[in-house]
Amino acid sequence: QVQLVESGGGLVQAGGSLRLSCVASRNIFSIAVLGWYRQGPGKQRELVATITSGGSTKYGDSVKGRFTISSDNVKNTVYLQMNSLKPEDTAVYSCNAAAILGHFNYWGQGTQVTVSS
Repeated sequence: QVQLVESGGGLVQAGGSLRLSCVASRNIFSIAVLGWYRQGPGKQRELVATITSGGSTKYGDSVKGRFTISSDNVKNTVYLQMNSLKPEDTAVYSCNAAAILGHFNYWGQGTQVTVSS
């Protein structure tokens, strides 16, 4: 079992920035795709960004050019730098680790991000 613990959420004005962090209890970066997902009020959960051990990244259309995902394999941490935040970015952001071979899928507890207009 792996625990994922997110931090860095909070309240920010539109146009501002936040950086989210997700620390894994052990190093699984080489065997998993790490990602951030979000669920806004009354919305379905959606992909924000993912990153592979090789550094390949994927972004949801609504955050391209504004958000950047990165990882630090030594610290077992994946980050989400969020710039030019908009009120529609308001959501609970959750960290995910999905095994490349499909044998595990872990979620963090989520961190709230609120963007005021």
